[in-house]
Amino acid sequence: MDLISDAYGFAEHLSPAARGVLADLDDTLTRDIRPVLTDAWERAELPDAFGDALIPLDLMDPVELRGTGEADTTLFAGFRNFVLARTDASLATWYNAQSGLFRTTVGIGGSAAQAARLDPLIRSFTLKGTFALTEPEHGSDIAGGLATTARRDGDTWVLDGEKRWIGGAFGADVIAVFARDIADGQIKAFLVARDAPGMTLEKIPHKTSLRIMQNAVITIDGVRVDEADRLQNINSFRDVGGLLRRMRSDVAWIATGVQAGAFEAALRYVTEREQFGRPLGGFQLVQEKLARMLGNVTASLGMVVQLSRRQDAGHYRDEDSSLAKMWTSLRARETVALAREVVGGNGIVLENDVARFFADAEAVYSYEGTHEINALIVGRSLTGRSAFL
Repeated sequence: MDLISDAYGFAEHLSPAARGVLADLDDTLTRDIRPVLTDAWERAELPDAFGDALIPLDLMDPVELRGTGEADTTLFAGFRNFVLARTDASLATWYNAQSGLFRTTVGIGGSAAQAARLDPLIRSFTLKGTFALTEPEHGSDIAGGLATTARRDGDTWVLDGEKRWIGGAFGADVIAVFARDIADGQIKAFLVARDAPGMTLEKIPHKTSLRIMQNAVITIDGVRVDEADRLQNINSFRDVGGLLRRMRSDVAWIATGVQAGAFEAALRYVTEREQFGRPLGGFQLVQEKLARMLGNVTASLGMVVQLSRRQDAGHYRDEDSSLAKMWTSLRARETVALAREVVGGNGIVLENDVARFFADAEAVYSYEGTHEINALIVGRSLTGRSAFL
């Protein structure tokens, strides 16, 4: 896999077999996904082509990597997210809802028996799921404000509340719903069938970012869930935090991939487009902006690669993943703006790809923790003092 946006060769940290898997993924994206993106954006619909092309590749457990341990590493998963996001942020977000959010929630939040039973089904997409934490009135303040409730009734639980911005919900078989136990005030997590009685999903319309990705408002009205479907290792928001520190790493990789996609699209354009009798790429100011974009991508790759290598060595810290998510998504905003700038007026039409990255960077900047929330997590670790209200 030869990526012009990987100027320092960070992919060399992967084995040749892993790089081969990613090269095959990139070929599939070029052949089967890129041709449908513009139409999907216009219609604000998730194409069947996403699943049809990617699920058979078995990217969470590639044949070439089985038995090596590499398929399960954070570094391989990170580069997989990078390659997906380099094509489209909605595509990467859709895949990560299964491979990152849902798989992490079950693998870390479930008991050993739950994880062992469900993980093979999740890896193969036999069981599709997603993660429902955010609510209409509670996003950044979800730790103390989560309002969805869970009431124990014998061997079942009764859930009531609402969730919002739940990506991948319409295609999910089950949704990991986080609710506050009214008995002890602590957060629990439940695997709820998407079509369970009392579950109502509505599509969020009129989005200007991640238009292809379908986000839902979920109304939960007296939904009954067996105790066997409660994830046994989620018993407080501290446990939820353990999930988030892993998930934010995934989003940092996506933010880096968005930068790479925007940079490469802009580079293609300026080498082909002529003004004043020569290619735009031959102008000094354009080259300066290209260099800044590549610098942002390279610095972001260096950060997420080292973060993933530390996590693969067993070092998981909230402030590490928060720093990476905060910094890479901020740089993504700058990079996509520079890309749009060098493409000029044509940067706002979909045919040159830059417009999708420009719009989608806004969603990536906010989800999995806003810039401010992640900054406060880092600041708390630096000073030993919490500035959260």
